[in-house]
Amino acid sequence: MPLKTHLDEQPTLNLTPMIDIVFLLVIFFMVGTKFAELEEQKIGLRVPEVTSRGALTAAPQRRIVNVYRDGTITFDRAPVTLDQLTARLAAVHGQYDDLGVLIRGDARGEFQGVAAVLNACKQAGIRDLGIMVLPVPPKR
Repeated sequence: MPLKTHLDEQPTLNLTPMIDIVFLLVIFFMVGTKFAELEEQKIGLRVPEVTSRGALTAAPQRRIVNVYRDGTITFDRAPVTLDQLTARLAAVHGQYDDLGVLIRGDARGEFQGVAAVLNACKQAGIRDLGIMVLPVPPKR
């Protein structure tokens, strides 16, 4: 039986071929993307025009209307009158049909202010209405 008289080399991992392939793939996809853009731009096509009829994105979160004890009304943190509130809600509702409004009334205020805001929302065409309340924990 022959005896080994020399030491074997430690195995190493040669990364050069893998790096070459990765660079070739990157270059391939970059060039392929450029050709696709150029071909698309050469098409003799006139895009149709449309009127501005609302937003193409989903409706934002519910808009908040605050009714304070003294009768002051704020919409998106800006004081408004009932007529201004109706006009602003109608404008926003024109863009987002499924717009929701959350009404927060002062607990010590008169309900007439909240009722007037509800009527303004109805006149603006808002169907998704909510009234914010604070739940009280049950007594034990």
